[in-house]
Amino acid sequence: MSALSDDWRTGLDEVDAALIDDYQSGFPVEARPFRAVAADLGIDEADALARVRRLREQGIFRRFGAVLNPPVIGSSTLAAVSAPEARFDEVAEVINGYRQVNHNYRRDHEWNMWFVVTAGSRETRDRILTEIEERTGCAVLNLPMLTDYYIDLEFPVMNEDRFARESLEQTAVSATRISENATGDLSDLDARLLVEIQDGFPLSKTPYADIADRIDADTDDVIEAISRLLDDGCIKRIGCIVNHVITGFRNNCMVVWDVPDDELDARGEEVGSLPYVTLCYHRPRRPEQDWPYNLFTMIHGREADAVDAKIDELDAEHLPFDHERLYSTETLKQTGAQYEELVSSDD
Repeated sequence: MSALSDDWRTGLDEVDAALIDDYQSGFPVEARPFRAVAADLGIDEADALARVRRLREQGIFRRFGAVLNPPVIGSSTLAAVSAPEARFDEVAEVINGYRQVNHNYRRDHEWNMWFVVTAGSRETRDRILTEIEERTGCAVLNLPMLTDYYIDLEFPVMNEDRFARESLEQTAVSATRISENATGDLSDLDARLLVEIQDGFPLSKTPYADIADRIDADTDDVIEAISRLLDDGCIKRIGCIVNHVITGFRNNCMVVWDVPDDELDARGEEVGSLPYVTLCYHRPRRPEQDWPYNLFTMIHGREADAVDAKIDELDAEHLPFDHERLYSTETLKQTGAQYEELVSSDD
């Protein structure tokens, strides 16, 4: 853990604070984006770039660039297994060995290992799940996202908030149906571009021109493609991606709810608009595997008791239904989705 974890604000000024809280999204998509940001902040271009570099080096930013949207580009699912404790590490090693597995967490539940598989097609995704079952001997709970009510880990951190967005009143919600057969319908330029930017943009005065050089494309075409991919939802946002652990938001809980089907959309949109709910989405029930839950919510906080209090509030005021709280207790794998897999036709 970085030394910044306990006193991460040391040495930061008001301009740094504005970069951290105000530029997690909406970063300019134009030839000289740091010049535009600098003008907004009342500094010069070189200073704006140097500050983002420093915040990245300090670990406050994970990276600078695009947050991509795997369920729109390819076929993605959240899956879980109930790994015997005596074989837990062995099972994790098998699952983490797949490049298409980009997140894996231990959670305090009978289904104790939760991971995300994202592949270029539903067939490839399901083949991987079948292989995991065969190799580990553990049944896989397959829970693809069906509706995205609200998913956004963008929230202010230059504050004393106990839970995410404590200082905000509401967030905008938009229910989006997700196809398990998504392929993104990408052009050759789109595919090469997504592979190039998956780990971030170059930290330079001309990031889009640098990207264009790397994929042998015209800068204007790259800028146009990125703008279009933002509009299409393949890119969720562009900006400085904050490290929430470093900034103190170390506590999170995934809460699963058994919501009546005829109330699901209304409840999902209502709960997704609550500022402290960072993720809200519909996944299928699996009654044959004793999984009756269809609505998932996530809450992030600096304080565990504050997270618990907001879950109590959800239960009392918004979701008066059976639910379970699955606390994350260990990160087993955390990487970006592998876009070489998503954009290829034979992954």
